[in-house]
Amino acid sequence: MRLSHRGTHLPLVIVSLLLCALLCPMPADTSEAPDASAEVARLYEEASAATVRYEEGRHAAKVQRKKVRKLDRLLTKERQAVDVLHGDLGRMASAQYRSGGGLPQTAQLLLADSPEELMRGQRLMWQADLAVTNAVTKTQRAAARLTDAKRTADRAKRTLDRRNEGLTKLKRGIESKLESAQWTLQGEADQSVAAGQCRGAVRLDQPKTSSTRAWRTPVKTYELSAGFDSAGSRWSHRHTGQDFAVGIGAPVRAVGTGRVVSVSCGGGFGIEVVVSHKGGYYTQYAHLAAVTVGQGERVRPGEWLGQAGTTGNSTGPHLHFEVRLTPYPGSGVDPVKWLDERGVRV
Repeated sequence: MRLSHRGTHLPLVIVSLLLCALLCPMPADTSEAPDASAEVARLYEEASAATVRYEEGRHAAKVQRKKVRKLDRLLTKERQAVDVLHGDLGRMASAQYRSGGGLPQTAQLLLADSPEELMRGQRLMWQADLAVTNAVTKTQRAAARLTDAKRTADRAKRTLDRRNEGLTKLKRGIESKLESAQWTLQGEADQSVAAGQCRGAVRLDQPKTSSTRAWRTPVKTYELSAGFDSAGSRWSHRHTGQDFAVGIGAPVRAVGTGRVVSVSCGGGFGIEVVVSHKGGYYTQYAHLAAVTVGQGERVRPGEWLGQAGTTGNSTGPHLHFEVRLTPYPGSGVDPVKWLDERGVRV
């Protein structure tokens, strides 16, 4: 391309680009903050791992404290034995002195009525004295070994206690972050429910499992709360499922192989997932904070369907789980008995 005026002017295209770079505003940073669902799932894993390490350390410290207490008892007994033997030795020495032990042995022989008996007595006394001395020496050595062992055990106990203090701080820190992330997740869920628009499936890394069991509980760790067909002021008739008390963001999993027939986020159940299974049964997972599957997807036993929450007609974080004869409310059967028939105890 030929430049006019001896090539002293830049091409118009380049000039335009330079002016745009100088005058046009820089594009805003569109990178999103970490997704609340993924953050809660990650923190749950960290909290779980920290809890395992904490419990292992606590158990090790308990065992070590028990060992120290046992060594304390043994050490006390050994010291008492040393004191007893020292007392015996003192009494023997006193007895020997009273019986003439303070005189030279030659003088004792000259003055004795029966030198043979005196020699025999002196020999027995010497043997007894030697036995006690040996016993004292052995006991002192045992006490010294126990003292060393106790000192080592005490050091190990202090090390474990310091480790547990660190693990306690780590565990509390993770739990604090988790609580904050949980309510962020719940806030997003509440907004979705209020708008009547689900935000779509959040794709989380599914847990690896080698189990071949056909059926599972819908959550791994839980406490049972409201049961099937129980009465309550929050239900117009009777409770239609089994409630599992869990924390916000706790993974909710498919109880068995099936297909997702619906994902919704309105009404009394809040965010919910319904799955169909062979045999004409359906399972419902309600009051969720997020879903991790979409309608029409196939799911396996133990696969995450979503995260527990407290959306809809709910007074606190829990999973409402139903087993139905149809995809719709009003056709529920007792989920605890239904799972029990499939080898799952809740």
